[in-house]
Amino acid sequence: MPVRPSIAILAGALLTAIIALIGAERNDTPMAEALSAQAAAAIEQAGGTGVTANFYAYAGSPTRHPVLSGGADLDEATRDRVAKAVAAVPGVGGVHWTDGSMRAQAAQAGFTPLHCQDDVEALLRARTIRFEESSSDIEASSRELVDEVAAALRPCLGSIIAITGHTDSSGPEPGNLALSRERADAVRRALINRGIPADGLRASGVGSSIPVEGLDPADPANRRIEFSVIATVPLEPTPVDTPGPR
Repeated sequence: MPVRPSIAILAGALLTAIIALIGAERNDTPMAEALSAQAAAAIEQAGGTGVTANFYAYAGSPTRHPVLSGGADLDEATRDRVAKAVAAVPGVGGVHWTDGSMRAQAAQAGFTPLHCQDDVEALLRARTIRFEESSSDIEASSRELVDEVAAALRPCLGSIIAITGHTDSSGPEPGNLALSRERADAVRRALINRGIPADGLRASGVGSSIPVEGLDPADPANRRIEFSVIATVPLEPTPVDTPGPR
């Protein structure tokens, strides 16, 4: 059966696009390798021990927009300096950390919308987000409370919201630190699943180092999650090449 001219033209255009795409990716590979080398030098000069810049997307294709990983023990000022150093490499686009996207700050000054934090604290005053014993799995009975926390935070989208995990002093502190971080991460994921943007959420764990005032450090009531609405930063709606620390 003869092939319609329109089908042949469409097939030819599709084949041409695929070949061009493959060729472009091959041509971009040296670019990604060169940027990787320059970024590594910039990271070292900025004091970013343990930080790496990945110039390949999830599918393995080269990109000008690197994802920074590692350096979890670095302070915020150093992370900020490292991100800006990588962004300053000629040819580099927007820079992101694996634990949070960076957006440019608009000209207006930020502000702290305390009402969101007050609303969340009011919810947690009488109830606690509970987890399975020695686990970061949120108990089914606490899911409704997480729903309410997400609803209370929603009016302050664009804010930087810190989620801090705490434990009591039972057990070795290295394990307490790890468990408190895992639980904070679990709450972060739960909020993301409820529509709170990931790039505004910061999860951390402090183990048993900050017990509730007036409580014995071993009291189980110290096992808790706390929220802090740190700041509101208006976000640019367009792609941004100006990085921040997280």
